[in-house]
Amino acid sequence: MDDKNPLINHIAKLHTTEMGVDRIKRNLTLETEDVVAYCKRKILDSDCRIYKQGKNWYCEIDHIRITVNSHSYTIITAHVMHTRS
Repeated sequence: MDDKNPLINHIAKLHTTEMGVDRIKRNLTLETEDVVAYCKRKILDSDCRIYKQGKNWYCEIDHIRITVNSHSYTIITAHVMHTRS
């Protein structure tokens, strides 16, 4: 286990709701049906920046931010991060 953070230690608990699947697919324009596996791969990537703010974990990689509830390990949403000019 990676002591880096509890989210990594409990990655097997990661899940989402039906509405979460629809929201993530729409926000990231994903074609995959397994958005949980997609998010797990992103979160486990060594380049992923993971931090906790309030009740949520935020995982940033490849210009996307994945939001995970820190108590239930539910993927709430994911968004493309736009750079400011």
